[in-house]
Amino acid sequence: MTGPASPATVPTMERPGDEPAGRAAAESGVLAARLACAERAASDSRQRLLEISEQAAEERHVSTALREAVMPGPGTTIDLPHARVTVRYVPASARTGLGGDWYDAGLLPDGRAVLAIGDVAGHGLPTIARMTRLRHALTGLAMTGASPGRLLAWLDGLVLQRMPETTATAVVGLLDPATGVFTWGQAGHPAPVLVRDGAAVQLDPPAGVLLGSGCGLPYEPAEVRLRTGDRLLLFTDGLVERRARDIDEGLALVLDAAEGLPRGDLGTGLDRLIETACGGIPEDDVCLLAVDVLG
Repeated sequence: MTGPASPATVPTMERPGDEPAGRAAAESGVLAARLACAERAASDSRQRLLEISEQAAEERHVSTALREAVMPGPGTTIDLPHARVTVRYVPASARTGLGGDWYDAGLLPDGRAVLAIGDVAGHGLPTIARMTRLRHALTGLAMTGASPGRLLAWLDGLVLQRMPETTATAVVGLLDPATGVFTWGQAGHPAPVLVRDGAAVQLDPPAGVLLGSGCGLPYEPAEVRLRTGDRLLLFTDGLVERRARDIDEGLALVLDAAEGLPRGDLGTGLDRLIETACGGIPEDDVCLLAVDVLG
């Protein structure tokens, strides 16, 4: 005997298109939410980039101001009595805009002009700090009117006593505008180049050892009488030294380029000289001073 029949299950009827429409609405809502989230993220990123850009600009401004306080910029021109000094400074590190090379050119109380250039061995911020101390020390000491040999001896003592494990080189000279006599000394540094009547020669260096060597030897003086139209080039070894080249070859390139320097637009001429001598990319800091003797 069979039991009563189960009531038939009546299927739920949906209108065609209801399910796809609901799914599309849900997906549209998810997409809108994701887009809104992406917009917020993009807005936050733009704001952060703006803040970073403003901070970087401020840091560059501070860095430039500090660099100028340490040493004037690479394209400086300094007018002195009867002389004009054009400077080119190319640090190996573009990040700081400074290196171990330094220079000084200025008028002293007695009317003479100090012309100096130097190089502290090494790279990085510690070297920049030592360079700064040495340059500012010379600036102050030169105001005494002491001879180049005495100034170099004082700098040697400073390096020995206050800058341990540091070696440096330098040329320090005094130009007397009344007589045209340039009296100079050197501490293990390349001698200046004199350009006269279209011919360039490197001056014979007087005796002088590296700053910080501890030898106690005197820094001998040398003199050259400059004439109107003469040009004196003071430079650091980064201009003539390269790892794959003999230093004499680098010096020959500098002498040849120095003879072709123009009277006008000297800055561009110095840029070309550096490019010629350094092959376009210096391997070390380069500092170059061109001293034009005026009438």
